[in-house]
Amino acid sequence: MFYGEYEHTIDRKGRLILPSKFREVAKANFIEKFFITRGLDKCLFMFGEEEWKVQEQKFKSMPFTKQEIRKFNRIYFSGAIDIIPDRQGRFIIPQFLKDFANIKRDVVIIGVANRIEIWSKTLWQEFYSSSRESYEDIAEKLIET
Repeated sequence: MFYGEYEHTIDRKGRLILPSKFREVAKANFIEKFFITRGLDKCLFMFGEEEWKVQEQKFKSMPFTKQEIRKFNRIYFSGAIDIIPDRQGRFIIPQFLKDFANIKRDVVIIGVANRIEIWSKTLWQEFYSSSRESYEDIAEKLIET
């Protein structure tokens, strides 16, 4: 559903704009509300409302008696916010989430099928540079023919 890599800048009012391709996908799929939370690898995860409900149900069904599940759920859900972008696709990311992802001004927004990831441009470049060399090896291990 969400695909591609887009560079954007947080404006003077602290707003980030959702890439036009993602706005088109959201409109075509009747997505008005999104949820943003702490992701993995120092990025933010952004889900459309229906996909958020699917993810939420998965985590809610895990046994809370396990310490690792409790830790993950606390960090994941305590960082979650809901947003509705304005008509131009702009929205504000709270400071605590920007701090988590080291986001200052320049960001890279990527589509990862069912979610959007928001990265500090610097951290995305570091991740991409360190991961692209092993991309084919990973593909060989994960994808069976």
